Amino acid sequence: MRFEGTEQYVATDDLKLAVNAAITLQRPLLIKGEPGTGKTMLAEEIAKGLDMPLLQWHIKSTTKAQQGLYEYDAVSRLRDSQLGDERVKDIHNYIVRGVLWQAFEADKPVVLLIDEIDKADIEFPNDLLREIDRMEFYVYETRQLVRARHRPVVVITSNNEKELPDAFLRRCFFHYIKFPDKETMQSIVGVHYPGLKQTLLKEAMEAFYQIREIPGLKKKPSTSELLDWLKLLLAEDIPPEALRSQDAKQIIPPLHGALLKNEQDVHLFERLIFMARHNR
Repeated sequence: MRFEGTEQYVATDDLKLAVNAAITLQRPLLIKGEPGTGKTMLAEEIAKGLDMPLLQWHIKSTTKAQQGLYEYDAVSRLRDSQLGDERVKDIHNYIVRGVLWQAFEADKPVVLLIDEIDKADIEFPNDLLREIDRMEFYVYETRQLVRARHRPVVVITSNNEKELPDAFLRRCFFHYIKFPDKETMQSIVGVHYPGLKQTLLKEAMEAFYQIREIPGLKKKPSTSELLDWLKLLLAEDIPPEALRSQDAKQIIPPLHGALLKNEQDVHLFERLIFMARHNR
Protein backbone atom coordinates (compact mmCIF):
# COMPACT_ATOMS: atom_id res chain seq x y z
CA MET A 1 0.00 0.00 0.00
CA ARG A 2 1.91 3.01 -1.31
CA PHE A 3 0.83 6.51 -2.21
CA GLU A 4 2.24 7.78 -5.51
CA GLY A 5 0.07 10.86 -5.99
CA THR A 6 -2.93 11.16 -8.31
CA GLU A 7 -3.76 12.84 -11.59
CA GLN A 8 -5.50 15.64 -9.67
CA TYR A 9 -2.84 16.21 -7.01
CA VAL A 10 0.80 17.04 -7.67
CA ALA A 11 2.69 15.45 -4.77
CA THR A 12 6.40 16.16 -4.41
CA ASP A 13 8.78 13.29 -3.73
CA ASP A 14 9.29 14.31 -0.09
CA LEU A 15 5.53 14.48 0.49
CA LYS A 16 4.99 11.01 -1.00
CA LEU A 17 7.84 9.75 1.18
CA ALA A 18 6.18 11.23 4.29
CA VAL A 19 2.79 9.68 3.50
CA ASN A 20 4.28 6.24 2.95
CA ALA A 21 6.47 6.52 6.06
CA ALA A 22 3.39 7.25 8.20
CA ILE A 23 1.60 4.25 6.65
CA THR A 24 4.59 1.98 7.32
CA LEU A 25 4.96 3.17 10.92
CA GLN A 26 1.17 3.03 11.44
CA ARG A 27 1.28 6.50 12.94
CA PRO A 28 -0.85 9.58 12.23
CA LEU A 29 0.56 11.88 9.56
CA LEU A 30 0.69 15.43 10.93
CA ILE A 31 0.68 17.93 8.07
CA LYS A 32 1.51 21.62 8.46
CA GLY A 33 1.98 24.35 5.88
CA GLU A 34 0.64 27.70 4.78
CA PRO A 35 -3.15 27.89 4.38
CA GLY A 36 -4.06 27.02 0.80
CA THR A 37 -1.18 24.62 0.16
CA GLY A 38 -3.45 21.58 -0.17
CA LYS A 39 -3.26 20.01 3.30
CA THR A 40 -6.93 19.01 3.43
CA MET A 41 -6.94 17.97 -0.22
CA LEU A 42 -4.01 15.65 0.50
CA ALA A 43 -6.21 13.37 2.62
CA GLU A 44 -8.82 13.27 -0.15
CA GLU A 45 -6.20 12.31 -2.72
CA ILE A 46 -4.61 9.70 -0.45
CA ALA A 47 -8.04 8.06 -0.23
CA LYS A 48 -8.36 8.14 -4.02
CA GLY A 49 -4.81 6.95 -4.61
CA LEU A 50 -5.14 4.01 -2.20
CA ASP A 51 -8.77 3.29 -3.17
CA MET A 52 -9.98 3.72 0.40
CA PRO A 53 -13.08 5.43 1.83
CA LEU A 54 -12.55 8.87 3.37
CA LEU A 55 -13.96 9.99 6.73
CA GLN A 56 -13.57 13.66 7.63
CA TRP A 57 -13.66 15.37 11.02
CA HIS A 58 -13.43 19.14 10.66
CA ILE A 59 -12.42 20.65 13.98
CA LYS A 60 -13.94 23.86 15.38
CA SER A 61 -13.07 25.88 18.47
CA THR A 62 -15.94 24.21 20.34
CA THR A 63 -15.11 20.64 19.28
CA LYS A 64 -14.39 18.16 22.06
CA ALA A 65 -12.40 14.96 21.64
CA GLN A 66 -15.29 12.92 23.03
CA GLN A 67 -17.39 13.88 19.99
CA GLY A 68 -15.02 11.94 17.78
CA LEU A 69 -15.67 8.80 19.80
CA TYR A 70 -19.36 9.02 20.68
CA GLU A 71 -21.97 11.16 22.43
CA TYR A 72 -24.74 10.07 24.77
CA ASP A 73 -27.95 11.90 23.83
CA ALA A 74 -29.51 12.16 27.28
CA VAL A 75 -31.89 14.95 26.20
CA SER A 76 -33.56 12.79 23.55
CA ARG A 77 -33.84 9.90 25.99
CA LEU A 78 -35.52 12.12 28.57
CA ARG A 79 -37.95 13.44 25.96
CA ASP A 80 -38.78 9.94 24.74
CA SER A 81 -39.36 8.75 28.30
CA GLN A 82 -41.85 11.56 28.83
CA LEU A 83 -43.66 10.48 25.66
CA GLY A 84 -43.67 6.82 26.71
CA ASP A 85 -41.46 5.71 23.81
CA GLU A 86 -40.31 2.08 24.09
CA ARG A 87 -36.86 3.02 22.74
CA VAL A 88 -35.83 4.39 26.13
CA LYS A 89 -35.40 0.84 27.47
CA ASP A 90 -32.31 0.37 25.30
CA ILE A 91 -29.57 2.92 25.93
CA HIS A 92 -27.88 1.93 22.65
CA ASN A 93 -30.57 3.96 20.84
CA TYR A 94 -29.09 7.14 22.32
CA ILE A 95 -25.41 6.54 21.64
CA VAL A 96 -24.35 8.66 18.63
CA ARG A 97 -21.24 7.24 17.00
CA GLY A 98 -18.46 9.68 16.20
CA VAL A 99 -16.08 9.70 13.27
CA LEU A 100 -13.40 7.67 15.08
CA TRP A 101 -15.94 4.98 15.98
CA GLN A 102 -17.05 4.84 12.33
CA ALA A 103 -13.41 4.51 11.23
CA PHE A 104 -12.72 1.76 13.79
CA GLU A 105 -15.75 -0.31 12.77
CA ALA A 106 -15.46 0.14 9.00
CA ASP A 107 -15.42 -3.09 6.97
CA LYS A 108 -12.22 -2.02 5.21
CA PRO A 109 -9.37 0.37 6.07
CA VAL A 110 -10.27 4.03 5.68
CA VAL A 111 -8.44 7.34 5.49
CA LEU A 112 -9.41 9.45 8.51
CA LEU A 113 -8.90 13.23 8.20
CA ILE A 114 -8.76 15.26 11.42
CA ASP A 115 -8.73 18.73 9.90
CA GLU A 116 -7.26 21.83 11.61
CA ILE A 117 -6.65 20.21 14.99
CA ASP A 118 -5.07 23.42 16.28
CA LYS A 119 -8.48 25.16 16.27
CA ALA A 120 -9.61 23.13 19.28
CA ASP A 121 -8.79 23.52 22.94
CA ILE A 122 -5.17 22.77 23.92
CA GLU A 123 -6.29 19.59 25.71
CA PHE A 124 -7.99 18.20 22.60
CA PRO A 125 -4.92 16.37 21.17
CA ASN A 126 -4.03 14.90 24.57
CA ASP A 127 -7.58 13.60 24.98
CA LEU A 128 -7.16 11.54 21.81
CA LEU A 129 -3.70 10.14 22.62
CA ARG A 130 -4.79 6.78 24.02
CA GLU A 131 -7.48 6.17 21.41
CA ILE A 132 -5.26 6.93 18.41
CA ASP A 133 -2.31 5.08 19.93
CA ARG A 134 -4.14 1.91 20.99
CA MET A 135 -6.90 2.01 18.38
CA GLU A 136 -9.58 1.31 20.98
CA PHE A 137 -11.83 3.10 23.45
CA TYR A 138 -14.44 2.23 26.09
CA VAL A 139 -18.13 3.21 26.00
CA TYR A 140 -19.05 3.55 29.66
CA GLU A 141 -22.80 3.86 29.12
CA THR A 142 -23.02 0.48 27.38
CA ARG A 143 -19.91 -1.11 28.98
CA GLN A 144 -18.55 -1.82 25.53
CA LEU A 145 -14.94 -1.87 24.33
CA VAL A 146 -14.65 -0.66 20.73
CA ARG A 147 -11.54 -1.93 18.94
CA ALA A 148 -10.47 -1.00 15.43
CA ARG A 149 -11.06 -3.77 12.90
CA HIS A 150 -8.51 -2.14 10.64
CA ARG A 151 -6.06 0.61 11.50
CA PRO A 152 -7.09 3.72 9.54
CA VAL A 153 -4.62 5.97 7.75
CA VAL A 154 -4.89 9.05 9.96
CA VAL A 155 -4.09 12.47 8.44
CA ILE A 156 -4.05 15.42 10.84
CA THR A 157 -3.72 18.99 9.57
CA SER A 158 -2.65 22.08 11.50
CA ASN A 159 -2.27 25.75 10.58
CA ASN A 160 0.05 26.38 13.56
CA GLU A 161 -2.51 28.54 15.38
CA LYS A 162 -1.59 26.73 18.61
CA GLU A 163 1.38 24.65 19.72
CA LEU A 164 0.56 20.96 19.94
CA PRO A 165 1.60 18.95 23.05
CA ASP A 166 4.92 17.11 22.89
CA ALA A 167 3.29 13.82 23.91
CA PHE A 168 0.99 14.10 20.91
CA LEU A 169 3.79 15.06 18.52
CA ARG A 170 5.81 12.01 19.57
CA ARG A 171 3.06 9.76 18.24
CA CYS A 172 2.91 11.40 14.81
CA PHE A 173 5.01 11.44 11.66
CA PHE A 174 5.45 15.11 10.80
CA HIS A 175 5.71 16.79 7.41
CA TYR A 176 5.70 20.47 6.51
CA ILE A 177 4.42 21.22 3.00
CA LYS A 178 6.82 23.78 1.59
CA PHE A 179 5.38 26.43 -0.66
CA PRO A 180 5.73 25.17 -4.26
CA ASP A 181 8.57 26.49 -6.36
CA LYS A 182 7.75 27.82 -9.82
CA GLU A 183 8.29 24.49 -11.56
CA THR A 184 6.02 22.61 -9.16
CA MET A 185 3.46 25.40 -9.31
CA GLN A 186 3.36 25.18 -13.11
CA SER A 187 2.61 21.46 -12.77
CA ILE A 188 -0.20 22.23 -10.30
CA VAL A 189 -1.68 24.87 -12.61
CA GLY A 190 -1.38 22.45 -15.53
CA VAL A 191 -3.59 19.94 -13.69
CA HIS A 192 -6.34 22.54 -13.17
CA TYR A 193 -5.99 24.50 -16.43
CA PRO A 194 -4.40 22.19 -19.02
CA GLY A 195 -5.22 24.50 -21.93
CA LEU A 196 -3.86 27.70 -20.38
CA LYS A 197 -1.78 29.79 -22.78
CA GLN A 198 1.88 29.85 -21.78
CA THR A 199 2.15 33.62 -22.27
CA LEU A 200 -0.64 34.26 -19.75
CA LEU A 201 0.77 31.67 -17.34
CA LYS A 202 4.24 33.21 -17.51
CA GLU A 203 3.03 36.74 -16.78
CA ALA A 204 0.64 35.58 -14.04
CA MET A 205 3.35 33.54 -12.33
CA GLU A 206 5.78 36.46 -12.41
CA ALA A 207 3.20 38.79 -10.85
CA PHE A 208 2.13 36.19 -8.28
CA TYR A 209 5.61 35.36 -6.99
CA GLN A 210 6.58 39.01 -6.93
CA ILE A 211 3.60 39.79 -4.68
CA ARG A 212 4.62 36.92 -2.38
CA GLU A 213 8.11 38.40 -2.07
CA ILE A 214 6.87 41.80 -0.87
CA PRO A 215 8.24 42.29 2.68
CA GLY A 216 5.65 43.05 5.33
CA LEU A 217 2.66 41.27 3.79
CA LYS A 218 0.24 40.13 6.49
CA LYS A 219 -1.00 37.23 4.34
CA LYS A 220 0.90 35.99 1.35
CA PRO A 221 -1.27 34.67 -1.51
CA SER A 222 -1.44 30.88 -1.59
CA THR A 223 -1.73 28.18 -4.23
CA SER A 224 -5.52 28.13 -4.03
CA GLU A 225 -5.63 31.90 -4.48
CA LEU A 226 -3.41 31.72 -7.56
CA LEU A 227 -5.81 29.16 -9.04
CA ASP A 228 -8.77 31.42 -8.25
CA TRP A 229 -6.99 34.38 -9.83
CA LEU A 230 -6.21 32.44 -13.01
CA LYS A 231 -9.85 31.36 -13.22
CA LEU A 232 -10.91 35.01 -13.08
CA LEU A 233 -8.31 36.08 -15.64
CA LEU A 234 -9.66 33.45 -18.02
CA ALA A 235 -13.31 34.31 -17.30
CA GLU A 236 -12.70 38.03 -17.90
CA ASP A 237 -10.45 37.30 -20.91
CA ILE A 238 -7.62 39.41 -19.47
CA PRO A 239 -4.73 39.54 -21.99
CA PRO A 240 -1.16 38.78 -20.87
CA GLU A 241 -0.22 42.36 -21.76
CA ALA A 242 -2.35 43.61 -18.86
CA LEU A 243 -0.01 41.84 -16.45
CA ARG A 244 3.19 42.90 -18.14
CA SER A 245 5.41 45.89 -17.44
CA GLN A 246 9.07 46.70 -17.93
CA ASP A 247 9.11 47.09 -14.19
CA ALA A 248 6.50 44.82 -12.62
CA LYS A 249 6.38 47.09 -9.58
CA GLN A 250 4.77 49.77 -11.76
CA ILE A 251 1.36 48.06 -12.13
CA ILE A 252 -1.39 46.74 -9.91
CA PRO A 253 -2.48 43.35 -11.29
CA PRO A 254 -6.11 43.21 -12.46
CA LEU A 255 -8.49 41.40 -10.09
CA HIS A 256 -5.84 41.54 -7.36
CA GLY A 257 -8.61 41.03 -4.79
CA ALA A 258 -8.23 37.30 -5.45
CA LEU A 259 -4.63 37.49 -4.21
CA LEU A 260 -4.60 40.15 -1.47
CA LYS A 261 -7.17 39.44 1.22
CA ASN A 262 -6.96 42.35 3.67
CA GLU A 263 -6.80 46.13 3.41
CA GLN A 264 -3.36 46.42 5.05
CA ASP A 265 -1.76 44.33 2.31
CA VAL A 266 -3.61 46.21 -0.45
CA HIS A 267 -2.46 49.57 0.98
CA LEU A 268 1.11 48.28 1.34
CA PHE A 269 1.14 47.11 -2.27
CA GLU A 270 -0.30 50.41 -3.51
CA ARG A 271 2.28 52.40 -1.52
CA LEU A 272 5.16 50.35 -2.96
CA ILE A 273 3.88 50.94 -6.51
CA PHE A 274 3.45 54.67 -5.82
CA MET A 275 7.01 54.89 -4.46
CA ALA A 276 8.40 52.93 -7.43
CA ARG A 277 6.68 55.26 -9.89
CA HIS A 278 7.76 58.33 -7.93
CA ASN A 279 11.41 57.23 -7.97
CA ARG A 280 11.53 56.70 -11.75
